[in-house]
Amino acid sequence: MSKILIVEDDDEISMLERDYLEINGFEADIIPDGSKAVSAALNGSYDLILLDLMLPGMNGYEICREIRDKLDIPILMVTARLESVDKIRGLGIGADDYVAKPFDPAELVARIKSHLKRYERLTGSMKTNLAPGDDAIIIGDLRILPRSWKVYKGEEEIKLPNREFELLKYMATYPNIVFSKDQLFEKIWGYEYVGDSATVTVHINRIREKIEDDPAKPQIIETVWGAGYRINV
Repeated sequence: MSKILIVEDDDEISMLERDYLEINGFEADIIPDGSKAVSAALNGSYDLILLDLMLPGMNGYEICREIRDKLDIPILMVTARLESVDKIRGLGIGADDYVAKPFDPAELVARIKSHLKRYERLTGSMKTNLAPGDDAIIIGDLRILPRSWKVYKGEEEIKLPNREFELLKYMATYPNIVFSKDQLFEKIWGYEYVGDSATVTVHINRIREKIEDDPAKPQIIETVWGAGYRINV
């Protein structure tokens, strides 16, 4: 049984979310205070987090930023704020998806199932492919280990959430090939994901911040204006 953390200070919304999740076979806990959400998320062995944006104590952006690099599970922001800048900001700090208020509870459950299914496929690949003889993809001082899902820059391990790793690995598997944002979105996120190709740009920027010597002048992941992105080898 998958376990969901609901971080929401509106009692009516949080109870509605929990009721629908439990009806569909999930276990769900509610945390109404943002200041307590980080500890609960990191210590509660949850499979997915539903995260409200406006919370007392600490807002959803701050919570997401605090837990993203420590916890690699789907994070869905549930919010009435759906301006483009808000979506880009949330995706940029590691949110996987947005759900707009007011929402259809059945659609929310469907989104959760979709993200959990994809996450299980990715982590299943991680667990079954751990092997001592991992064939590395070498790009300068960057080493990508596809079978053990690790990335090293020099001797330092770089932590990448699943989608960032999958995106980097896919492009590195086909060096010097230009991929459009739509091609990358379809390959990494798939048709079931509710979003658009702007998500690719956000994730590319996050990867660059971790692997490039100077993210403002990227040498590994190059932008080909009007066409897309490519890995330079």
